[in-house]
Amino acid sequence: MSEPGSQPVSAPAASRPPRLRITEIFHSIQGEADAVGWPTVFVRLTGCPLRCVWCDTEYAFHGGDWRDIDDIVDEVIGYGAHHVCVSGGEPLAQKRCLLLLEKLCDQGLEVSLETSGALDVAEVDKRVRKVLDLKAPDSGESGRNLWSNLEHLTAHDQIKMVLAGREDFDWACRMLAEHELSSRCQVLLSPVHGKLAPRQLAEWILEQRLPVRMQMQLHKLLWGDVPGH
Repeated sequence: MSEPGSQPVSAPAASRPPRLRITEIFHSIQGEADAVGWPTVFVRLTGCPLRCVWCDTEYAFHGGDWRDIDDIVDEVIGYGAHHVCVSGGEPLAQKRCLLLLEKLCDQGLEVSLETSGALDVAEVDKRVRKVLDLKAPDSGESGRNLWSNLEHLTAHDQIKMVLAGREDFDWACRMLAEHELSSRCQVLLSPVHGKLAPRQLAEWILEQRLPVRMQMQLHKLLWGDVPGH
């Protein structure tokens, strides 16, 4: 029994259910990467150490709600979709993201992780499809690319490069050659929405005969810039 006037002792941190700070969980159509078009549950974690100049999810930098990881998994399962995408922000900025990925995989779900490539992916569950977003110069964050991450990619992973103009495209061509990216996994090139005309990017890819896949953001074609899609 506590002495009169003493403060109640809180439960040890180790006994509390592991939690993550979540911006949103929603059900939509996957707009990018190899699972494009599939009904998908998106789990958007809060926080990001990068500040790409063309970022379209700045609302995920701050705020969010703390959620128990098991509750997150239960909500994902409740949507009945086979595909789930863990995104951000930068999801790996929260260390317990690794546990969430593992638990989602244990449910037999097809799990993808959208990560900036600035944080180490070595400990990500091997069942997860990593979508590694290498930052081109016009993002303002190309110096944050952690090139050792390439060694942890497998054939089912993907490398994405979002390009705002010709300088970015030329940089992507150099990275493809220097790091032999297309021999590691599928490489996806995307135009920055509203900055680079998709047709222009398509023509550059064909001119250079690049071994890449061009992609556009299907969700923006369907819903525009409305959050939660």
